[in-house]
Order: sequence, then C-alpha cells, then structure tokens
Amino acid sequence: MRLDQYDNIYFLGIGGIGMSAQARWFIKKGLRVFGYDKTSTALTEALQAEGMQIHFNDAVEAIPALVKDNKEKTLVIYTPAIPKDHAEHAYLQEQGFTILKRSEVLGLLTKNYKTIAVAGTHGKTTTSSMVAHILKVANQNMVAFLGGITTNYESNLVMNGEVTKETVVVVEADEFDRSFLKLFPEIAIITSADPDHLDIYGDHESVITSFRDFAKQINQNGSLIIHESIDQLLTTELSGINKVNYSMSRGDFFAEHITSKGGFFEFDLHGFGKVQHITLGIPGFHNVENAIAAAIATHKAGVDLATIKQALTTFKGVKRRFEFILKGNHVTYVDDYAHHPTEIEAFLRSLKSMYPRKKLTVIFQPHLFTRTRDFAKGFADSLSIADELFLMEIYPARELPIPGVDADIIFKDVTCKIKTRCSKEDLMAKLSSSTIDLVATVGAGDIDTFIQPIKKMLIEKYEA
Repeated sequence: MRLDQYDNIYFLGIGGIGMSAQARWFIKKGLRVFGYDKTSTALTEALQAEGMQIHFNDAVEAIPALVKDNKEKTLVIYTPAIPKDHAEHAYLQEQGFTILKRSEVLGLLTKNYKTIAVAGTHGKTTTSSMVAHILKVANQNMVAFLGGITTNYESNLVMNGEVTKETVVVVEADEFDRSFLKLFPEIAIITSADPDHLDIYGDHESVITSFRDFAKQINQNGSLIIHESIDQLLTTELSGINKVNYSMSRGDFFAEHITSKGGFFEFDLHGFGKVQHITLGIPGFHNVENAIAAAIATHKAGVDLATIKQALTTFKGVKRRFEFILKGNHVTYVDDYAHHPTEIEAFLRSLKSMYPRKKLTVIFQPHLFTRTRDFAKGFADSLSIADELFLMEIYPARELPIPGVDADIIFKDVTCKIKTRCSKEDLMAKLSSSTIDLVATVGAGDIDTFIQPIKKMLIEKYEA
C-alpha cells in the first residue's frame, strides 16, 4: 500500500496526541486533512489554525463532502480509543473506505527510512523528544512523531531539513494494543517493561512477550539500547543486532559523580570513555537515565558527543512531564502526566528531593477502571509519598465502569497525613481551603483542564 495515492486524510480521533502528530505530517505534505474528535481542546484548536477542518459531533452528515465524494482518494485513520458503536466509523466501513489504525499508518510512514523507535511502559515521550532535539540541534535531516508537545518546539511533530532517503525518523513505539509490532527500526530503545495495559494483555508475561517480539523486529545489524534491569529478561533469543544496556549506576553506560542543584542534575557519562559534566535542562532522577538512552541512540545515528552534551543542556522538556506551571515566591505548582504507580513514585520522590522542607500536596485523577483495579495497591503506596492527597474520580477514557471499582479502592490504603476524596465539581473549593506551598496535579485523563484554574487560584491566594 502506498500513502502517496491519497489526496484526503480523515482522522477519527484527531485530537489524540499520536493522531495529531500524523495529521500535522500530512498537512505539511500538502494533503487535505479533516477530522472528528469528541471535544474541542487547545490541541484541536491549534490543528484548526494550521488548516485542518475538524468537527465534534459523531454524525454521518458532519463528514465533509470532499471525503464522502472521494472514496478512492481518501484514507481514513482511526485510534483504538474510538468506541465500537461510533456512527461515522460504521458508515465509512459500510461505504468501503480504506481504513487503517494509527499504528498501521506509522508503520507505513517509517518503513522506507532509518527509524529510531523508543519503547517502554515509562519514559517513551521524554526520551524520544530528547532524541529528536539532539538530532535537530545536530542539524540532521529528521522527522519525529512524538507523544507529547515539546516545550522547545511547541509541537508533537518535529522536523529538520528536507525529507530524503537519508532522513532519520524518530517514533514512540507504543505497546498499547501491540501497536509497536508495526515498526521495524534501525535503532530501538526499551526503557522499561512493567505490567500495564492488562486489559489488553491479561498478565505481565504477555507484556514481556510483546516486548521480546518488538526487539526481534529490529533490522539485522541494527542496535538495541535497553535498560539494564530488563536486559536478560527480554534479549535471550536475540541475534544479529548490536546490543548495549544502560542504567543510572551500572551497565555498559551509566552515570557517575551525579550532583543536583535545585533538582537539576549534572553527571559524568561512562560508556563512550567518559563525557564529563553533562547538565540536564529538566529535573527528575528518571530523566538522567532517559538522557543516557537518548545519548547512546543519537551517537549511533552519527551525532558527535559535544553536540549531544550541548543539546541535553538546552532540552526544555515536554508539556505535562514534570512541567512547572508556577514558580512563585510562596507557592510552587508542577504538573505531570504520570498514570502508573512506578511513574508516580519517580515523580513524587524527585519533587520531595527538590523541595525537602515543603509540604507536598498531590491532586491525582486515576486513569481507566482496569488500571485502577490492577494496580490499586501500587497507586496507594506511591501516593502515600505525598503529605496531602486530593483523590479524584476515575477518568474512564475508552472504558465502561466495572462494578466495585472506583477511586475508593486506592483511597482506603493511602497512608499520608491528610487525604480527601473529591469530584470535578468540588475539587477547587476543597483545594482552596487547604494550605499549600508545593502542589502537583498528576494523571492522564482530563485533569489538565484544571491547570489554569488552579494556577489562578494559587496566584490570587498566595502571590497577589
């Protein structure tokens, strides 16, 4: 199948972070891009400003005439988050349109290029964004399809130079729905393989098997960069590729002489000999490891060590990944997308190390009924790092409710000093009655809609 046979691209779920990156690619290539999404967001507004026609009601009559009347020249791309009873999806199927999943299109987009694919249950977005930034600073021909909005470029599509056969493509290799098995990279990073998406996989062993299958798809003589903790678990059957491992303190590549100033780290990197005094432009213990993986991948892609060091210093991060919303004289507010216990623990421990004398208030919105059910104890343990917790209702996303599964199964085991259950309707009132000097919003649902109201409240109460 050739993507260049289409003039129109129609996205079902265009506001998704991975979908919107592809939408931006196609409109930059000169195609007409249309789309549906459930709600209008800042991202869909940005896409509309870039020339895309988007509507927000699931109705066959809302499908543009240019799409309906040009079946042979229209490609429909959908996200697995689209519900099974979606009217437009059903209509387009009945009419015989070519319909592909986002992951299938990503496989087609990357198959003719040297691809760097970043996989892992945690760290994909930050690590792939670091890779993209390093390549761009090095002025290499590159395209990156990212799972977050980079602060440096205010986009989830990062490009540099002309697209030629020498172009390097950077992608997130998403394990959800086994999407990453559509990719055949030249260089792959695997950051982690913790249990997640058990609604898809059933158990952790199936997750592990899927990551093993992904590793087997690396091109012959290609490279695998894998976290030392999962190296032996995933790579026993691999052959014909170059493999190195990394971690914070051991492996083929590791950090030494780590120092921290206000949560921002400087370290020496061992593995290339020694690269001294790398300074990260973003905080967080976990980002030292992400930076090591990105450095190895980009060096294998031809970037010199001096440029890698410079780029890591100027990397400003990704929206909703350890993002500082407010640094006031009296209060600090940080937002993070963490939605798995391991991610929450890493984020909160980093915050605690940065501000050891401040009371840490956390507002958490669980994401998915199945994830809440599967990891309730882990969520309770990681959230207990907070001094005060506001726990919201579960954000269902694509799921229907599960009897007996709600935020209370987390709440009952949280051991922090102060904990409060709240809804979207009463969050602001309950939060404003608390005393705050360090606060974090955490979660992957629509908790981001509270960022600006919380910031406004904090400024008025503490900074005015």
